[in-house]
This record gives sequence, structure tokens and C-alpha cells, in this order.
Amino acid sequence: MSKVFNWGIIGPGRIAHKFANDLGVLPNAKLHAVASRSLDKALEFANKYSAVHAYGSYREIISCPDLDAIYIATPHPWHCENTLMCLEHNIPVLCEKPMGMNAKEVRQMIGLAKFQNTFLMEALWTRFLPTTKKVLELIAEGAIGEVNTVKADFGFKATFDAKHRLFNQSLGGGSLLDVGIYPVFLACLILGKPNSISAEASIGKSNVDENCGIVLKFDNQKLALLHASIVSNTKCEARIYGDKGVIQINSRWHEPTSITWYPEEGEPQDFFFEFDSFGYKHEIIEVQNCLASNKIESEDLSFDFSIDLAEVMDNIRIQAGIFYPMYDHFTEKEIATKANNFSQN
Repeated sequence: MSKVFNWGIIGPGRIAHKFANDLGVLPNAKLHAVASRSLDKALEFANKYSAVHAYGSYREIISCPDLDAIYIATPHPWHCENTLMCLEHNIPVLCEKPMGMNAKEVRQMIGLAKFQNTFLMEALWTRFLPTTKKVLELIAEGAIGEVNTVKADFGFKATFDAKHRLFNQSLGGGSLLDVGIYPVFLACLILGKPNSISAEASIGKSNVDENCGIVLKFDNQKLALLHASIVSNTKCEARIYGDKGVIQINSRWHEPTSITWYPEEGEPQDFFFEFDSFGYKHEIIEVQNCLASNKIESEDLSFDFSIDLAEVMDNIRIQAGIFYPMYDHFTEKEIATKANNFSQN
């Protein structure tokens, strides 16, 4: 009989409900414990998903018996603190994206995972979808020749509420950290780490970026053209352009059911995939496979990749003037200097 993995969740919000649902569709995974700042909320969540344990503080879950891994679904600014707490007690962690508010936090989290010899992975669930794997397979096979450009957008129109995490600077709000990370992730997955970044953002009345446009330049003159928004509905498509064709990841590209390959010669070809539940089961399977193999990181979403991604996100923020004064570890003068130096590289 295969092992059943007991999962805990810290932060029973909207995304945690989706994650808990997808735990339920896997035969060897179950929700074992949930922790909230409100015991009533934790109990309600635990009852809905048949979890055995419910805690009224985040720290209490550390003492939960028979826990195999914890999924951290708290707002962005608490990811680092919550992750470090778990790693200090040798509890494997799947941390919702972005892993930290900045690269300094991400390096700290990964450093502790290595020191404790304990598993850690950023929850970029799109990385493990069958569509993503098929895109990488087509590129590796030379289906579109050498890739030269990636275009991707992710935008939706949210109702403005200064207290909601999307528009609240103190909760890490804004389009870049919430949804812009997906296009940036895709560009880095396909083209590597950029050597030049240009970015502009429109800052709203609550001091978060409501729109963000990004141009990344890579080796050999390759480009990524990216856009994120929390005030406009966009197509949510991604296109990978090569010198012998194009791959389109159809809307919504971060959770697609199909991709289309447009070869230089011949008819387009569609590839269809089942997108059951909420799509999180694939990252859950990856974590469990890594734990079963005694790995502390995923080969498909490595520590190095998460650090590189965090550094790229930092430099996009620097270029676009997206600041989180309560979390950034650099002054505005240092930001201005870094932006000038980076744009000249």
C-alpha cells in the first residue's frame, strides 16, 4: 500500500480551499490539519475538508502529530516568516508564490531548508501542468526552431477595495506579485534569466501597481513582452515565437486545456488536456514524489530557479517603481541607483 501523505495548511483563505479540494482528489493525500489566526475559521475549514486537527494560531500547527508537509497560503508578507517557522522544526514546506517579498527573503528561506536538510518548494503550480510539460517538449524537439520571443499577459478586473489584499500595500498587493509573476515565470522557464529589464507600472490610489508592463532581454537578443493587471480583463494568452513556428498556450494560459502549435509549414495542430479540479494536484504530486525520494528540492522547480525568479521580480519592481516600504530592505535612494545601473547593463 502506498503512503498517504498528511498535509497541513497555514492560512485557510480562498486559494487554500482550492488546494484542499485538490488534496481530496488524490488517493494518497489528505488534509490533516489547518491553522488560522481564528480558531472558529480553522474549525470551519477543517470540518469542510475532514481534517483531524484545527488550530487558532499558526505556530500551534508545528506540534501537530503525523504531519508530512505544510502548504503556506497566507498573504505574501508572511510567507517567509511562516516558512522559516516550519523549516526550523524540519517540516517540509510548499510555499505559495511569490515565495518571499524579495530575493533576500527567498535566499534566507532556501538557506534554512538546506541547513535543515528539509524540503522546500515554491508553489508555482503552472510549472507542473501537462500543458507546460508539452510546451517544453515541443520546444526541445525543435517544433518551432530557436525561440526568440515570449509574449504573455495575465489580467483581470477586480473591484477596488483598499483593505483587500490585492490593493493593500501592507499585504503585498498589486498586479506584479499577484499575477505578473506568472508571465515572468514563463519567460524565465523558457529563456533563462534576463540580462536586461525594462518595466513601467501604473500606481493606483492605494499605492500598489494596478498595471505593469515588462520587457525582458536575454542572451542572443531574445525578448519577453509581458503584462499584468488587476484593473483590466486581458486575454490571458501566451505565445512562444520561434524561427520555425509558434506555440500558443490558449486562454487562460496559466490553467489551460489546450495549446496550439503553428508550424512554419503545414496546418496548425491542437493538443487538448483535461483540466480537472483546480489544477493544484500536479504540484502536490511533485512534492510527494520528492518527499518519497528524500529530496529537499524539486528538479523541475529548483532552489536556483526560485532565487533567480525573485531577483528578476526585484529588478522589475526597481525599474517600475513598485515599493513596499515596510518590507523592502533598501532605501529609495539605493533603488534609484540600482535601477540606473541595471538599465545600463
